[in-house]
Amino acid sequence: MKLDTAIYVIETDQRIPQHVAIIMDGNGRWASERAMPRHAGHRAGVKSVRAVVERAAEQGVAHLTLFAFSSENWSRPRDEVSSLMKLFLEALQREVTKLHRNNVRLRFIGAREQLQAGLVKKIAEAELKTAANDGLQLFIAVAYGGRWDVVNATKNIVARVQERDLMPEEIDETVLANALQLGGVPDPDLLIRTGGEQRISNFLLWNIAYAELFFSDELWPDFGTAEFDAALHHFSGRQRRYGHTGDQVGAA
Repeated sequence: MKLDTAIYVIETDQRIPQHVAIIMDGNGRWASERAMPRHAGHRAGVKSVRAVVERAAEQGVAHLTLFAFSSENWSRPRDEVSSLMKLFLEALQREVTKLHRNNVRLRFIGAREQLQAGLVKKIAEAELKTAANDGLQLFIAVAYGGRWDVVNATKNIVARVQERDLMPEEIDETVLANALQLGGVPDPDLLIRTGGEQRISNFLLWNIAYAELFFSDELWPDFGTAEFDAALHHFSGRQRRYGHTGDQVGAA
C-alpha cells in the first residue's frame, strides 16, 4: 500500500490500537538498491526502529512488538546472521539506557537457547533494568516463529498436565494463549508489514487472529513516523466485528 502519508494527521479523538505488531521487512533490498552490503541495510533499519518506538509512545500505543529475527532466518548466509547478532548486541548496549529513561519496558520473545550466551546475558540485563517501567511495553521477537511458539506452549501445557497442575478438561483457548510467548498481553490490534510483501511469515500466528492488516510498500529503513501515522489512520477507519455483523457492532 503506497500512501501519501503527508496527508495523515493523528486527530485527538482518533482510535489508537492498544497493541501494534510490525514485520520489519526490506533492509536487505534497501541496501542492494544502493549497491551496499546487506548488513548496511540492517544498520539503517535501526533508525526506523528508534523513530517508530518513539512515535508509538507519543501516540499512546501500550504494546509494540517488532519481528527482528525469525526462526527461518538462521538459514541465511552465515556472514549476514553474524552481522545481525552483532548488531542486536550493539543496539542493546546503546539503546537500553535511553529506553529506560523514557519509561519503556523491554522484553524479548523467542528461543533464547539458540542465541549466543553473551547476547542472552545482555537481553536478561535489559529486561531486568526496565522491568519496573510502566510506559510503552516493547517486545522484540528474536529467533521467533509462530509455529514454534504454539508447539512450545503445547509442551508447557503437557508438562503441567503431567505434574497434575492442570487437568486435560481445563485446557481451553485461554490456557493456550497464556502459555504463548505473549501470554497475558492483549493480542495485536494492528499488524504492519513493510517492504511490499503481503504475507505474515510465521509471525504471531495465534495472536493476530483478529488483527487489522496494513501492508506498506516502503522498505523498512524508509519507514518513519509519517508512515506509522498512516497505518494508525488506516486502523482508525476499520470496523472491528469479531465475527458479528456490521449492524450488530454499530448497535453495541
